[in-house]
Amino acid sequence: MMTPVQIKVCGVTNIKDARACAELGASMIGFNFYPKSSRYIEPRIARRIIETIPPRVSAVGVFVDASAEDIRTTADAAGVRCVQLHGRTLPDTCSELAREFRVIRAFSMDPRFRPEEVSLFGDCDVLVDAHHPTLRGGTGLTCDWLAARTTRSFARFLILSGGLTKQNVGQAIATVTPHAVDVCSGIESAPGAKDHQALEDFITAVRAASSSRNAFASS
Repeated sequence: MMTPVQIKVCGVTNIKDARACAELGASMIGFNFYPKSSRYIEPRIARRIIETIPPRVSAVGVFVDASAEDIRTTADAAGVRCVQLHGRTLPDTCSELAREFRVIRAFSMDPRFRPEEVSLFGDCDVLVDAHHPTLRGGTGLTCDWLAARTTRSFARFLILSGGLTKQNVGQAIATVTPHAVDVCSGIESAPGAKDHQALEDFITAVRAASSSRNAFASS
């Protein structure tokens, strides 16, 4: 039987939402440390939130074009042991950080993206997201699912992101067969404010799709 699809909820900014994510079954909760993001959270505030969630839920620090030194400093201040890196972070830097953290290397699927590129980041898990000219995640745009499926063969662990909702996540899972899915704007009432009913509906849809995939694989 295939492993159930994991769920990452990104852009969490408060304790109430973090607890809801944990109680409803999220595996990972993302905290955005990119100052230009509408979901930015200060590391010291993130730490207070992280201290309230169970250890089984992985806290993920999200960074854009940050130096290794800045990533370490912020991650230590917030108390995260997993870092998600957007932008131009090079393979050597990712390998260096992977000795200390679980590293998720994020790729924007712009026209220049090539699935085989992710094989250069063998020490990292991989997240694929839709391309936006100025925003880094949380755009509500879907990515190219067929290209994401191809990317899966080059990644040790693939997280699918980009415009996922309860309406489309089942088809996304069936098409891409990711190890995990990432949701942000699809369950929000406003940037950084999670709609708990939408979150529950999304997780229910993921579980249903995951069960269907397992049933098909075993038939």
